[in-house]
Amino acid sequence: MTTTFYAPPERIRDGMIDLPEEEARHAVRVLRMRPGDALVVVDGAGGWHEAGLVETGKSRAVARVIRTLREVGESPFEITLALALLKQRNRFETALEKAVELGVRRFVPLVTDRTEKGGLKRSRAESILIAAMKQSGRSRLMDLSEPVTFDAALRLDADLKLVAHEQADPASSLVRVLAGPAYPEHVLLMIGPEGGFTEEEVTRARSAGGRVVSLGSRRLRAETAALAAASALMLWAEAAPTSVSASAST
Repeated sequence: MTTTFYAPPERIRDGMIDLPEEEARHAVRVLRMRPGDALVVVDGAGGWHEAGLVETGKSRAVARVIRTLREVGESPFEITLALALLKQRNRFETALEKAVELGVRRFVPLVTDRTEKGGLKRSRAESILIAAMKQSGRSRLMDLSEPVTFDAALRLDADLKLVAHEQADPASSLVRVLAGPAYPEHVLLMIGPEGGFTEEEVTRARSAGGRVVSLGSRRLRAETAALAAASALMLWAEAAPTSVSASAST
């Protein structure tokens, strides 16, 4: 199996890839790769590059591009997942990692009425995003926004805005909403913190055009709810007639 590395677009020029120092060290010192070895490099902007090493050093690895594909591992269906910041950072980081694996396009940390003190280390989060992108076979780095308020999230652009709520009518389940006649290409999915959204927030969501949905009869932890709903959305999207595969470019 060919190992996947990450190099931002600015490190890919004239058919050559200069791996970032950390990636180069992993290739040379850990994997003991040498000139002539094959590798895959993703640039986080939709580029997937099959390449061959031509130069290595202690902290340097340069490869020549053999072919390039676009949007490998990406779906034309766009999910923005807005999850309330959680008190336990490790649970929030798990949701972040798994959202990448599930193909979420944008991740928005939410500050809600019931959000307890929580935070997110940006540098650590970015490392998680890169590692998960490489592991899952994606070519585009998931966009991680700065934390926003509940009302600011409701103003984000989307064809369909879904607000998961424990007290939602079972008749308004996520599956039933997705079974409707319309095919939204961009969905905003909002998940609350421990304790869920307040009734006032749910009322404001409805006023802003949001659909309040149920995720079933069981009480789910916030990160479980986020990943269960994102999984359902991506499986639904994969079965949609507009799904396409990545195309090759020269």
